[in-house]
Amino acid sequence: MRREVTLRDVAELAGVSSRTVSNVVNGYANVTERTRERVQRAVDELGYRPNVLARNLAQGRSGQIAVVVPYLDTPYFSELLQSVIRAARVSGYNVLIDQTDGDPEHERAFIAHGSRRLLFDGVIFSPLGLDQQALADRDRTLPLVILGERASDGSFDHVGIDDVAASRLATEHLIDLGRRRIAAIGDQPYATGEAAQRRTRGFREAHAARGLTPREELIISTPRFNRPDGARAMEHLLDLAEPPDAVFCYSDLVALGAIRTIVSRGLRVPEDIAVIGYDDIEDGRFSNPTITTISPDKEMIATTAVDRLLLRITSESPPPGLELRAPFKLVERESTTGRVSPR
Repeated sequence: MRREVTLRDVAELAGVSSRTVSNVVNGYANVTERTRERVQRAVDELGYRPNVLARNLAQGRSGQIAVVVPYLDTPYFSELLQSVIRAARVSGYNVLIDQTDGDPEHERAFIAHGSRRLLFDGVIFSPLGLDQQALADRDRTLPLVILGERASDGSFDHVGIDDVAASRLATEHLIDLGRRRIAAIGDQPYATGEAAQRRTRGFREAHAARGLTPREELIISTPRFNRPDGARAMEHLLDLAEPPDAVFCYSDLVALGAIRTIVSRGLRVPEDIAVIGYDDIEDGRFSNPTITTISPDKEMIATTAVDRLLLRITSESPPPGLELRAPFKLVERESTTGRVSPR
């Protein structure tokens, strides 16, 4: 049986110390390029593979990051998680995943002092039950990147899209189609509903920019962004004396529920009521009709979150928190235009 190649074997072949080999393998900068090349040749010749577990233990790290989201059954999060896992794997990290159901105590446990630090080195976190003050009271030594709509307090990074601008774009699309009785489904007018509130703000701004006034009775609150929420809200809207001729749904799941109700009432999408969603999940590309949507760059959100978290984990002094915006675009499909456009 072939003996496992050790760090010392590489050092002897390269004619350097074991410390120098360690510095090269771990990517430290205090090695000349000539020495680095010599060590790398020895690594390649011997087929040396670093013991990642031992290295992490020596550095006081687990080699794992946690990703904490409210709901795993939401396609947006499951699609985003796939990209996070791929990005972390490239850097040699495993990913632990937890679902909080939006429970404040469960969420607080991940960022509290003395939280499960032996299990993970940092957290990518999409809080639902915690407000800005709760995030401020966290363990400041925990490397943290926030997704969604909780602005950075300077001690963590925040990665997301501009919800106000994206919602304005969605509403403008409906206005440009000649729709004037436009409903909005998904408002959440309470402390932890910032994401929904930003979408409502964009909805209002789009109307104001065109000299229009949104009808307050057409702005419907929902507890979550799921299919049943969209279906129930649409039932209410269709029972109004003047139902809407278009609906901006705060997620594609809400849009799917709304469309189901519209069709069950014998109405047509988009001829009678145009529907636009948000998130660009795979389900919306295969529904009937396919769903016009706001498409965030989920791949960029994931890779940016992982890159910033690993920078925080490996930095001797934490870098300042950044507000990082990923791009988004409007994808027109059958639910507003009656036709499918290229993605």
